[in-house]
Amino acid sequence: MGDAGTVGNREHEGAVRAYIGSFTSAGGRGVLVADVDAGTGALTVTGADDAVADPSFLALAGPLLYAVSETDAGAVAAFDVTGPAPRPLGAPVPVDGSGPTHLSLAGGRVLTANYTSGGVTVLPLAADGTVRPAEAVLRHEGSGPVADRQSGPHAHQVLPDPSGRWALSTDLGTDSVWIYSLDPGAGVPALHGETALRPGTGPRHLAFHPSGTHAYVLHELEPVLTVCRWDAETGVLEPLGETRVVPEGTPGPSYPSEVVAAPDGRFLWAAIRGDDTLAVLALDPDGSKAGLTATVPCGGTWPRDLTLAPSGRHLYAANERSGDVTWFALDPETGVPSRAGAIEAPAASCVVLG
Repeated sequence: MGDAGTVGNREHEGAVRAYIGSFTSAGGRGVLVADVDAGTGALTVTGADDAVADPSFLALAGPLLYAVSETDAGAVAAFDVTGPAPRPLGAPVPVDGSGPTHLSLAGGRVLTANYTSGGVTVLPLAADGTVRPAEAVLRHEGSGPVADRQSGPHAHQVLPDPSGRWALSTDLGTDSVWIYSLDPGAGVPALHGETALRPGTGPRHLAFHPSGTHAYVLHELEPVLTVCRWDAETGVLEPLGETRVVPEGTPGPSYPSEVVAAPDGRFLWAAIRGDDTLAVLALDPDGSKAGLTATVPCGGTWPRDLTLAPSGRHLYAANERSGDVTWFALDPETGVPSRAGAIEAPAASCVVLG
């Protein structure tokens, strides 16, 4: 692989770096760190750490990086990333749930979405940013019509909304989005509501419009995206309609994984496993409608994650089964990605930049 270029200018003041999660149980190197070239988007790996098993999803907060350990036991680990390689800060902390697939930071806490056990774990952070033991597990309930995938709840993502007042958790098993209040005066997050989506679609991940007025839910069990209105004042998510993320007649099977929104609100991009493509969707000016305009090869096999550079000029796909991270230059007029390079990253599962 290795189209990595030399490090030149950065995408914003100071060096931009990429952090790549992977499945160590499938040959991954743990957490990789790479420098980012602002002009080309190219990655140059500077170090790695495999002390944590299966660090499949990452979240960055300044000099600290957090990772879920996607194992049966389930844990969260913290790393210092001020050096060329990540440095673990203490032992991983159990999430009191199994198979965590996603985490985010909200209100001085780490929130994890636990796929196997079905729910969200709340872990406070110490003053130095290290992870403290879980203070709550918010369990989901329900099931869906796809017997082999939806026999119970399977929380796949938990993400704060742009206002910071709410956390939303997509649940593949219950065909719904669970909404939690992040009111700092109320202690741990509390269940506020649940928005039902079409049965059997399997919500996996969502992204917010930059205005904060709409959210886009990508489904794993059907290749569709649900456009929703989001009201941050009331914490209400309202489905408006669905859009296919693969062309009509695509044989499949198709398993969408990640959706990201352009900072100017003009486009969405979705990664589609099975088809091994990236979908381009154009948004209406107010973000209330999305239409599929193009698909391109993802540059590898089984794109598990998709990440947009801070500049909005480059897109990164973590191709799990081909073991690489591919980057793309984005056409500013059409949003269509053009492959620009790749690095080897065995069992890659996630890319975050900062």
